[in-house]
Amino acid sequence: MFRKTLCLVALTIAITSLPAQEVLDNVIAVVDENIILRSELQQFAYSAAIQNGIDPAKDPAKFGSIQEKMLEELITQKALLVKAKEDSVTISDRQVDGVLDEQIQQMVQQLGSEKRVEDYFGSNIRQIRREFRPEVEERLLVQKLRETKSFEVQIARREVDEFYKTFRDSLPTLKEAVKISHILVRIEPSDDAIGAARKKAEEVLRRVQAGEDFADLARQFSEGPSGPKGGDLGFSSRGDMVREYEEVAYGLQPGQISELVRSEFGWHIIQLLERQGERIHTRHVLFQVDKSPDDEQETIRRLERLREKILAGDPPFGDAVTEFSKDKDSSSKGGDLGWFELEAFQIPAFKDAVEGLVPGDISAPVKTRFGYHLIRVDDRRQERQLDISKDWEQLEGWALDLKRRREFEKFVTDIKKDVYIEIKAQ
Repeated sequence: MFRKTLCLVALTIAITSLPAQEVLDNVIAVVDENIILRSELQQFAYSAAIQNGIDPAKDPAKFGSIQEKMLEELITQKALLVKAKEDSVTISDRQVDGVLDEQIQQMVQQLGSEKRVEDYFGSNIRQIRREFRPEVEERLLVQKLRETKSFEVQIARREVDEFYKTFRDSLPTLKEAVKISHILVRIEPSDDAIGAARKKAEEVLRRVQAGEDFADLARQFSEGPSGPKGGDLGFSSRGDMVREYEEVAYGLQPGQISELVRSEFGWHIIQLLERQGERIHTRHVLFQVDKSPDDEQETIRRLERLREKILAGDPPFGDAVTEFSKDKDSSSKGGDLGWFELEAFQIPAFKDAVEGLVPGDISAPVKTRFGYHLIRVDDRRQERQLDISKDWEQLEGWALDLKRRREFEKFVTDIKKDVYIEIKAQ
């Protein structure tokens, strides 16, 4: 049996000086019904050592301290897992699968190919997924518990005042920043491309209806990431999928197969596998719609025309967001994305787009991996010292974050008092 932590794999790959056969795996701690293996502790400790530039062979004392710290963190993680299960914290299979897919893809990029990942672990991708899945699920359960407890903590105005008085001299300078909103649109394919994809989907639908195995057809023809898994998307709840998919999927009976369904991702053939209350387990065959350079140019022209209309006052920016933006998270807030320090923009294209714009200006169409954006500058802030009258929201956020961290530390301490913990001789 192998046991590795996905989020640390990229670092652990660099550890070539620790032959696995030199360490006999054994249980070094027990937390309720959960165990912590020596291999698991070393995995975390060596990765932390690399992150901190420490060579375990040359500095065993510092490495020993890291091991002690990592053991304490692992015990905390297992104790929180116990509490998460007691509180009936749940996460969807789709969330777990999504994290697994993302992190396995990171490993593929790190090592160069799926074959190299399989060689590294000595197992095929399917086995790797199966082995890592419980660990990812545990991590997400603990993360959700942490988020739930954090949101329960609120803060009073007097506490923000006290925070400002206490930390005033050590608070950072506010960097130059902009407050922005946006409209996001995706490239719309041509009618010919839509029809070509539909034709392929219709042929496969006929084969499904004729009795051919759904999973085999998904593996052969599906153009989505679930294809290698027979199109299986696991369990999902309302709101997890795009509207068009859910409207049809929730209307199916177990075993029933849909007609063709069109969404922003392409054409779907959906099968409902099982239902648990308001949660459904589905699989699908997806046929993506090809987009040409001409389709992209038409999207740009459409956005340019929309920009001119907004600047002329009809429609107002907020109305345009509601009608056209594909960003569900921001569209309910008029496209508002909040404040961004110019030096800390994670999307370079956004930084370039707002350069020289004043409040009220709207950028030309900006391309990112999400699609094309119109970006409006709502406000600008020059670099300056924090002021409680001007920066109340910022200070409130920092004060609340500090309070939440302290309250969570108390929460963890209380949990550990009620959970059986045994540290075995190392």
